Amino acid sequence: MKKEESEKKAFLTAVILILLAASGFLLVGRWPRKETLQGEMPPWRPGTPLPKERVKIGVIYTTDAAVEKNGYSYAHDVGIQKMRKKLELRDDQIIRRSDVSDLNRAAAEQAMRECILEGANVIIATSLFYADACEKLAREYPGVVFAQTSGVKNNGVNFTDYDGRIYQARYLAGVVAGLRTGTGKVGHVASMGRENSKVTGAISAFALGVERVNPSARVYVKVIHRWFDPEGEALAARALIEAGCDVITHDSDTPSPLIEARKAGVWGIGYNTGISPAASSTVITSITLEWEVYYIQLIQSVIDGSFTAEPYFGGLKEGLVDLAPLNERLVPPGTAGEAAKARAEIESGVNGVFDGLMRTSDGRVVGMEGATLSDAAIREKMNWYYHNVIELH
Repeated sequence: MKKEESEKKAFLTAVILILLAASGFLLVGRWPRKETLQGEMPPWRPGTPLPKERVKIGVIYTTDAAVEKNGYSYAHDVGIQKMRKKLELRDDQIIRRSDVSDLNRAAAEQAMRECILEGANVIIATSLFYADACEKLAREYPGVVFAQTSGVKNNGVNFTDYDGRIYQARYLAGVVAGLRTGTGKVGHVASMGRENSKVTGAISAFALGVERVNPSARVYVKVIHRWFDPEGEALAARALIEAGCDVITHDSDTPSPLIEARKAGVWGIGYNTGISPAASSTVITSITLEWEVYYIQLIQSVIDGSFTAEPYFGGLKEGLVDLAPLNERLVPPGTAGEAAKARAEIESGVNGVFDGLMRTSDGRVVGMEGATLSDAAIREKMNWYYHNVIELH
């Protein structure tokens, strides 16, 4: 009996050891391993240097940048690639997650967690609507930096937000459009309506640029309520063209409005990246976002230990936003000079774009004499259109 009991105990011990080993294996596979250099190191935290070879970046995209081409996610990915080359990071230090719905918080969280489990210590979330997921996970993972674009949330520690002063480049584009239009009607395909300060602010800046050179011209807006909707973008562009607009621009994710403009034989002003090959014959310029300007700064600050969660808001002066070179064959003489003059005023601070008192399309007066709108007002409270904007229903 004693021998039998002894054998049973040995068998049970062996089973327990096997289960523990298997459990340990699963845990190792499930949770990110803490890499060490020169022996054991304390967990990394923002504010302390991180060796470049240990940096790993998870990037979350709403669409597939490779498929999208010349759109929003594509512009961000171009910035990521330029940053990687500039800082001499390896390809395997970038983890990409594409087609992650920014309207599904659970999906966004899952994508970010996957990146972290693969070793990411920086998460770059390229949509306004990823903010809540970033905010939650930043508390859960204090050793990971979260940077989210177009939002206004941050925690002052390891979660920051960044954006471009796109309204500055929009103003320049408005100058170009105002000089180009023959009908006095300029069309804008808008992804979001007045509830979105970033979109309406950019449209009003565009309208101010148009008015600067063509006071009688009007900007017609067609809202589609979607960031990415190629078919909806095309339909909106057609509606604007049918209304008499002979210059079409957009803030949507694809070049569909420009393709419709080309088909109709009217001019186009692009967005996100350089001039789309699909519509190059009628596109006169493009508003571009040079995201690498921020991404290089962000990752370098993580490497050298200078990272802070201070929000970033870069414009023409910093090179984050720009206007692509004009297609001189398609614009009236003197257009480049007018655009350059407006740029110099903005970069020097002489023109803040939203200066003084301004009349809105619904008859109100906003702003303050002798002052310009604050960053907070521009990013969060511009839920109005400038007086020469007409919304097409």
